[in-house]
Amino acid sequence: MRRLALCWSLAGLWLALPAQAAAPSEGLQPYQLVRSLQLVQDRIAAGDHAALPMQGKLLELTDVRLRKAATADFAEPRNFRALLVYGMSGGNPVTLQTAVSRLQLDHRDKALATGVIAYLDGDPATALKAFESLDLTALPDDIATFVALVKGSLLAREAPATALGLLDKARLLAPGTLVEEAALRRSITIAATAADADRFSQASTQYVARFLHSPYASQFADAFVAGAVALDPAMGRDRLAGIVSLMDTERGRVIWLRIARSAAIEGLSDLSAFAAAKARLGDGGTGGGDDPRTLLYSGLSNVTGEPVKDLAEKLRGIDRDKLSPGDRMLLDAARAITSEVVAPPAGVFADDPAPKAEPAARQATTPEAVSPQDEAELPLVEGIMPEPEANPAAPTPAVAADRPVATKPDQTDEAIANMRRTIDKIDQLLGTAPL
Repeated sequence: MRRLALCWSLAGLWLALPAQAAAPSEGLQPYQLVRSLQLVQDRIAAGDHAALPMQGKLLELTDVRLRKAATADFAEPRNFRALLVYGMSGGNPVTLQTAVSRLQLDHRDKALATGVIAYLDGDPATALKAFESLDLTALPDDIATFVALVKGSLLAREAPATALGLLDKARLLAPGTLVEEAALRRSITIAATAADADRFSQASTQYVARFLHSPYASQFADAFVAGAVALDPAMGRDRLAGIVSLMDTERGRVIWLRIARSAAIEGLSDLSAFAAAKARLGDGGTGGGDDPRTLLYSGLSNVTGEPVKDLAEKLRGIDRDKLSPGDRMLLDAARAITSEVVAPPAGVFADDPAPKAEPAARQATTPEAVSPQDEAELPLVEGIMPEPEANPAAPTPAVAADRPVATKPDQTDEAIANMRRTIDKIDQLLGTAPL
């Protein structure tokens, strides 16, 4: 605790100084500055957003110190490792490359530097090749932590089981830190891709319990919603509800809304209805049923079980202006399709058939002008951003040319056919709409 307090005092002193008065940092060793940077980043991961400006200042001071460091400074192993950790903690890759180019390194340190630089340069093949020659158990913990995190991230697609093991090692070496936060987020994505519902549930629970207020929680929300939909029903509704119940009420409601929308688009009507009901109740009784998104998603998820007249009435009652551009298009299409069913069949009240017009569903799905400011919804909760919207337009199904057509169709048969066409159109609309 004394060490943490000292680092915070030093950071506060530096922040109070003008930019040209960075002399106090020149008297510190690089490893001391990098350690202070890590402590600040750990505070950020725990939800202290006020520390974000301090992180920027410490990165700036550390960069200056490393650029001015003499070659002899890196003879101290802690300073060399601090140089690599700085690069993997959001530092300037050019500073890292410049410093390494001046050093005579042994095989292990050269492999470390090559792997880190290749990773920062976006060259995963070279990075993996360099890290393959390293024994993580033989590395000091401060550098093994980051190597495990980076290597685990690089192996996510080709070897998910190995990647998860490396991310677990990173978490064990650095509990409660930004490294653990990042490792958990990446574990959630890998588990969802590998269809590992148990691992997905475990990692999601741990993240919510420890890092829900992290400024990177929006990335967790994206991965969690995608995984919850992809792993249904293996995930299990009770287990899903248990994870969301660990969140505060407002964050939980936002997550349920996002799951309801994604499930509706994927055609998972049961999951969409379940999530919409949870959002409507606020998952705790605080209410959320007046949210137009809740009404829209619940209406779409109940399309096959709710009378079309009731559904049409519900859709007409939704405040369109409170929806995002993508959801407005979903609403317009659903309204247009249901209106075709509840409208009187052509020729019932007149001898002449109704004039032909462009199908309403096609009109409703015409992309509307969206200003750049309206590209995405405003976030309901700080830290959990809504997913990006896209044009959910779907083509009108073609009519089979060889289908026999009665010259005077029975009105009841026509109504039933209209109902079936309504369900088909909405299913196709939801099934082809991008997230």
